[in-house]
Amino acid sequence: MEFKTLRNIENSFKQIRLYAIVFAVLCISVVGYAVWQSYHFAELQRQKIYVLDNGKSLMLALSQDASINRPVEAREHVRRFHELFFTLAPDKNAIESNMKRAFNLADKSAFDYYKDLSEKGYYNRIISGNVQQRIEVDSVVCNFDTYPYAVRTYAKQFIIRSSNVTRRSLITSCYLVNSVRSDNNPQGFNIEKFAVLENKDVEVIER
Repeated sequence: MEFKTLRNIENSFKQIRLYAIVFAVLCISVVGYAVWQSYHFAELQRQKIYVLDNGKSLMLALSQDASINRPVEAREHVRRFHELFFTLAPDKNAIESNMKRAFNLADKSAFDYYKDLSEKGYYNRIISGNVQQRIEVDSVVCNFDTYPYAVRTYAKQFIIRSSNVTRRSLITSCYLVNSVRSDNNPQGFNIEKFAVLENKDVEVIER
């Protein structure tokens, strides 16, 4: 009888110990999961930037790894440079303003090309002939495998006169290097070794 009682006590003790172990493992799992979720939540919060809009409203902007957007920024930088550099109006101040903004995105090679055209009287003919010039960039091909990044731009150039519109094929090449971001250079790139590979008439449309 006493032996049976001892066996019952021993079995009860084993059951209690098993329950205690299971409960402890469960508690540790819950605590571990809670700690992991806390770190995960903290990491997500660190990826958020809160911006006050004139001290009135709160806007949420997600911060992203800058390298993810660099190809997009590179193409936009080149596209913007071409739009500024090749969009001309028959107004000296407008031309100089566009050129000044374009030179903030490039090195001396762009200025040398502008100076060469200027010495040939190109911009004077634009003004005296009341000619409008605009550009449509078709594609910007960048090679990000090597640095500096080689870029080739394919575009259409339109020279608009009172009598006709001349459509030209424009292909340029350059290299991109990383630079400091600023109000004048928001993408943080600089164009080097800018060159025009092709700029020829495609068709003339009478007006």
